[in-house]
Amino acid sequence: MSINFIDILSVFMVLFAVIDIVGSIPIIIDIKARGNKIQAFKTTIVSLIILVLFLFVGEALLGIFGVDIASFAIAGSFILFFLAMEMVLGIELFKGSTPEGASIVPLAFPLIAGAGSITTLLSLRAEYSSLNIFIALVLNMVVVFIVLKTTKYLEKVLGQSGITILRKIFGIILLSIAIKLFMSNVALSIETHLPGLLSKL
Repeated sequence: MSINFIDILSVFMVLFAVIDIVGSIPIIIDIKARGNKIQAFKTTIVSLIILVLFLFVGEALLGIFGVDIASFAIAGSFILFFLAMEMVLGIELFKGSTPEGASIVPLAFPLIAGAGSITTLLSLRAEYSSLNIFIALVLNMVVVFIVLKTTKYLEKVLGQSGITILRKIFGIILLSIAIKLFMSNVALSIETHLPGLLSKL
């Protein structure tokens, strides 16, 4: 297992697009605007642990609980759906026991270490070595940390009206992503389990 910089760059770009931390900036600002304290380092580390865990033992770990990737993705789509509804309707559904709770849910999971990121990691294993994927993942987490630390400056630039507009727009986009994630994985789940169900009839 050797380090290949071309492979690392390729995996980095794929993960960067899937995690889309830049596109999540309005969501992060929205979470902070509701009085939640975001701990950048904690969020980054928790996200990294979740993704590394799934990189090496993901399918086996879910298998212990009798859960497949499609079912896990469907669960993540529900969290994204409710988060999007918060943004569009201006309501509060996620109520952590502490203001720091948002650092874990919904920020670390499912926004950063979400079903899309996890399934992408598992897919990349078929083409790239685990070492190169791991390095690319760590580099992405560095980018995540930087973005989380600089959102307060972006808040000042955008202003309250700018944040409100972005919140609504990205809420609708996030809602669309949640529905797409739900529909595609429901179809995958049916395709996977239907033959077994039919054979029992």
